Parts: sequence; structure tokens; C-alpha cells
Amino acid sequence: MPLPGGEVAYHRDLAGAVRAAEAGGGPRWVVADAARDYAVLLEAGARLDRVRDLRLAERILSRVEAHEPPAFVVASDPDAGTLFEREPEPVDGPAELTRLQAAWLDQRRRTANAAIPGLGALLAAESAGALVAAEMGRTGVPFDREVHDRLLRDLLGPRPAKGLRPRKLQALADRVSEAFGHQLNPDSTKQVLAAFHAAGVEVKTTHAWELHSVDHPAVEALKVYREHARVWSAFGWNWADAWVGEGPGGRGRFRPVYIVGGADTGRWGTDGGGALQLPHSVREAIRADPGWKLVAADAAQLEPRLLAAISGDRAMIAATAADDLYTELAPSLGGERGKAKIALISAMYGGTAGDARQLVLLMRERFPAAFEKVESAARTGEKGGLVRTWLGRTVPAPSERWWRMLSSEDGTKASSSRGRFTRNFIVQGTAAEWALVLLALLRRELFERGLGELVFFLHDEVMVHCPAERAPEVAAAIERAAEAATRTLFGDVPVRIPLRPKIVDSYAEAK
Repeated sequence: MPLPGGEVAYHRDLAGAVRAAEAGGGPRWVVADAARDYAVLLEAGARLDRVRDLRLAERILSRVEAHEPPAFVVASDPDAGTLFEREPEPVDGPAELTRLQAAWLDQRRRTANAAIPGLGALLAAESAGALVAAEMGRTGVPFDREVHDRLLRDLLGPRPAKGLRPRKLQALADRVSEAFGHQLNPDSTKQVLAAFHAAGVEVKTTHAWELHSVDHPAVEALKVYREHARVWSAFGWNWADAWVGEGPGGRGRFRPVYIVGGADTGRWGTDGGGALQLPHSVREAIRADPGWKLVAADAAQLEPRLLAAISGDRAMIAATAADDLYTELAPSLGGERGKAKIALISAMYGGTAGDARQLVLLMRERFPAAFEKVESAARTGEKGGLVRTWLGRTVPAPSERWWRMLSSEDGTKASSSRGRFTRNFIVQGTAAEWALVLLALLRRELFERGLGELVFFLHDEVMVHCPAERAPEVAAAIERAAEAATRTLFGDVPVRIPLRPKIVDSYAEAK
């Protein structure tokens, strides 16, 4: 398919045809669902440089048009076989368009009609993210099973028989029972609450934030037990059995399944594997292969820097020149770094507890444009209106249930809750856009120069696996990609978003 609306060409060796087309100039491919289709092409040895993912684009466009996206964009016959098995069949239509072509042309028309300046760039960036996600899932994160086993043994004890707790974890469970004076299951919220109530401690939940102020000997043991139990259940031996396979040279590879734009803000999620919640206790097992290095980088104070950019607040933009934005803003926001951080985060998330209210008032006084940007988004959300990120990702329209709640006795609660969401949406969503552009730019340079492989991404963090001698070049490429992503989004606005690469042997050394 050379152009939308052009003649359709069928190939029995699709991967070979794709490779030939890429070698001849790199078209922008149109696919129904890159998460499904690109994975098959990768396995067959075909890499795509640019793509338009109709499923991801439809979700964005539907939200712009204030409705939820359909279940699918291009219907497919589940009995037709896989991408490489099904026989090609001509499709009859007014202009002999396939359903894929028709959907693509429809999306182009709707994008133009939306008249949102950054929307085309957002659709391209989201689609590029789909390529990155598929490639990272196939490449995998370098993972040392022996180190993982040692970490678990040190923390939990030897791997237990099925149905039993590890020895050290059982010892913690026993400590919890001893503190209450009777046997109980610390995994049972009902039993733990009953034990606290029997001891005269009136708590409504067993969340750490509520137990923090509780004076009872079981609290500390329960806290440690739950931290260790989470590692065992979510990232223990069974997790490694399920998610860590072999890579080059028989070395381990953790292969998560990423969900591009899994959250309404555009942040990614995962479909199992827990790649976005890896605890520090197992990060040492993410290790570079012999002769290779990991180059890990995370953006410093990404969201408040982006608030400065999207609001155009001159004083706040000037402050982004500093490596530590919170320290730079401290004299204007409470005099201490910690207070400056509370002021900024509270303004973005709508926090009012403790000193937050007073510090937010300082934020309004010293950085009025930045404060008004998030306040305006909150007011719009409280009324059921729609807000957009810098490039045009649109908050989901309120449901019918929300409108019913708004006119009921729960109206104030519903209104304020949505206001808090839209307040942060414009900032967190723009952060997701910046990260997508960063990934797209970095992916291309790594490939064109043969520097290494993108293996991990977490909101504002990237990790590249590369030969040790190329690690300094990779670090420089990451910094260039960050600078280019900022220019791509904001042009000449002098906002600075530093990305700090570290060359390490294990992920544990990166933080």
C-alpha cells in the first residue's frame, strides 16, 4: 500500500516486503494495532521505522470528540488466521479501499477538523511509543536469575515448598502474632483489624499511612512483613519463572508487556510482569551482560518543569535553569527545599493537608501564571468541562453517573474529585507526551548509529543496554534526545528539563 487510497499489493512474504520497503526509503506504515501486528513482524525480522497505529489514534481522537473509543477500529475475522497465515482477499468498496485504508483516511479527516495544533504530533508520538513498547518487550531487560535468587534468599530465606511461606517471612508473621498475643494471618485485613480493635486501637484500615501514628508493638513487624510479602508474591521465584526467559548467550531476559497510554493521562501500564513497580530489593538482578553496560537516566522534577512551560510563567521558567528546581524555588516558597516541593506538588495535585494550604497561597503569589494554569483546569473539570494536554490529549468526558451525582447530595464530592483529576491531567499528560517524543528520538539514534537497545521505560526514566565502550556515546545521545524533545514540544521557550544518565552495571546502582 504505497499511499492511502492507492492500489493494494499482496505479499506472501510480508516480512520480506516490509524489509525491502524500509530499505527503499522508510514509509509511514498504517497498522490496525501495533501491539498485535508489529510483534509478529519483529519475530520475522522486520523492523518498522515509522507507523500510524489506528487503535491508539482512535482512542485519542474519540476523547477529543468527547466520546469513548469503539471496541475496535478495524474489524477482523478471528477465523482468518494470523498475519502470515491468512490468504489475501480483495475487498470491494466505493474506491476499492480496504477497511484499513478507510479508517486511516477517516482519522486524517477528523484530525484536520479538530483544529488542535499539536494533535498530529501527538498521534505520531503515540504510535512511535507502540513501536518502542513492542521492541522492548521482545528485547527484554537483562536479568540475572542467580542474583535474583540470592536477593530473595537474603531477604526471605530459601525457596519454600508450595503452600508455605519462606522461613524469614514466616518468622515475621510469628512476630505479628506474638505482638497481638494470639495467632492470626497477617495477610488478612479482617483479622488484623479485629486484632487492633481487640487491643483498643480504633483504626479503619491497615494502610501504612493510618498505622504510622499508631502506638502498638505489632505495627513495625506488620509493616516489614507486608513489604517482604509483596516482594515474595509479586517479584519472587514464581514471578521469575513466569516472566524471565532466555536471551542471547543463554542469559536471562525479563520481558514485560507494556500498554501504551494505559492511563487516561497517556502514561503507560503493563499487562502483567510489574515492570512499573519493581522494588529496590530486586533491582540488583537487572544486570548488564558481560562486556556491556546499562545507561539509565531519569528526568529531574519533570512535572513542575513542564508546568512552567505550559503556563508560560516567566519566573518559574527561569528557575528551571537550575539542576534542582525545588532548591532554586525554596526562597520563594517557604524557605526550605521540602516546603518548595510541597507547594509545587500540592498546586498540581490539589493537596491542602498540613502546611500545604499556606504554601499553595505562596505559590499563587509568587508564580501566578503557573498557579492559574492548574486552577483553571480544576475549575473546568469541576463543571464537567474538558481539558487538554499541551499536544491535545483530552480528558475523558464525565459519565452519566457523574452528572447524576453532581445533582445529588454527593455533588460537591464528585465535583472536587474531578477537579483534582483535571488539575493534574494537563501536567501529567504533557509529561507523558514529552517522554513519548524522547523515546521516539532516542530509538532512532540508537538504531541508526548501532549504539545499543532500549530495554526499559518508566514514566520519566529510560534505560539502554549497550556495549561498554559505547556507553559514553549512549549517555550523550540520551541527553540530546531530552533537549530535542523539549524543543519539539515548546520551541524557543527556555525551559530546561535535564536528563541525568548514569553508566552502571545494575539497575540498583542507578538510584
